[in-house]
Formats: sequence, structure tokens, C-alpha cells
Amino acid sequence: MRLFRRTTGIADSHRRLVWQSVSLLLAYPENDAEGMPGYADRLALVEGVIDDLPPSVAGPLRSCVDGLTGSEVHEAAQRYVETFDLRRRRSLFLTYWTDGDTRNRGNAMLQFADAYREAGVEPPDGELPDHLAVVLEFGATVEFKAGMALLRRYRAPLALLQDALGQMGSPYAGAVEAVLATVPEPDPEQTRREAQRIAQEGPPSESVGLDPYSVTVPVDALAASLRTVGGSR
Repeated sequence: MRLFRRTTGIADSHRRLVWQSVSLLLAYPENDAEGMPGYADRLALVEGVIDDLPPSVAGPLRSCVDGLTGSEVHEAAQRYVETFDLRRRRSLFLTYWTDGDTRNRGNAMLQFADAYREAGVEPPDGELPDHLAVVLEFGATVEFKAGMALLRRYRAPLALLQDALGQMGSPYAGAVEAVLATVPEPDPEQTRREAQRIAQEGPPSESVGLDPYSVTVPVDALAASLRTVGGSR
């Protein structure tokens, strides 16, 4: 099991483009509603920017898009729910890995909300602030350095998530692999020990219920955001 890969030379503009793309891929699959981007629209948006990225991240992203393309929305939604199963340690909620599905997660999630507010934005309504798709969109479009700090802090859970997705053969493994390629390890040995501890012990358990992340930005705005992110190189 190879959890940790060293990042290669990736420009910050490429990192932001990867983060915005993966935030779309990790949103709950659903049809268009009131101008919001549907499942097929999101895949097309990401497909349209892959060629602008270096191979180290373009390959995993393409693998994810190819693996997700062709499914009906209801099939994709069922696969999404089955894939990101808390009981099987495939959670997209970053603090779940360290604090479990418990009420003790409040302080950990508050750090995410505080980071958003310090950057001048409010946490999204109806979404938990530690959802990976939310963090990625924040880092890509609002405050890159703050987003990177959050991702680096939770790099061990990201590595475990990617490994779990890879073991089940999920296309989503490519999306998380692309994110990992953009996030340097602050302390490789410490990260390794943390990942081993989480893998052995597992998160604390106390179910309080978690909902999937949904895209709330109109498709035209998302397309413009991706063009802006990609054009800032």
C-alpha cells in the first residue's frame, strides 16, 4: 500500500484549477435545477480543462471523468452514496477522519468556518464546512493560501481516502489522487504516523447524520470560474 507520493513541480494556478475541477466531480450527482449545473455539465466542464494541466494531475482527472461518464444520473447518485460511506472509511468530511461522526467535531469544523470568514466569505448554507468539495472550491476561488493550509492539515486523511477508493476500484480515486499531487506534505514522517494511527484505530463513532454536498453555483458562473482559474497562469 503506497499512501504517500511526493508532489512534482505544479504551478499554483494549476493547483487552483485542479481544486475547482475536483470540487465539481465530488458534488452529489443530480440533474439541472434552476440554472445550476447538472451532472453531465460538470463532467463536460472538467473535461474541457484537463488538457491545460500537467500530466501528473491531468491523468488522474481524466481517469475519473472517463470512469464517471456514461452513467444515468440516478445510477451515478446511487454509486456516489455507496462510495462515500462513513462506515467503510470513505468519507468526504475531513474532520470525520480525526474526530469521527461525533459532537466533538464542532471545534474542528469551526476552524474551517473561521478560515472562510477570515477570508471575507460565509460558510455555505446547508453544507458542512469540512466537506472536501467545499474546501476545494474555497481554495480555488476565494483564498488559495488558507485553502492550502486546510488541505495540508488533513493530508493524511486524504491519502487514506484515496487508498480506500483505489482499493474498491472507484473512478473517484483519480480525483483525490489529483488533489494529493497538489498538496505538499508538511512533515512526511508525522503524516505517515497519523495515517497509520487513523487506519488502525478508525474514527470515533457517534452517528449524527451527514448530507452530501450539492453544487449551488450556476453552470455559466462555474464555467467562467474555471476559465479565470486556468487563465491566471
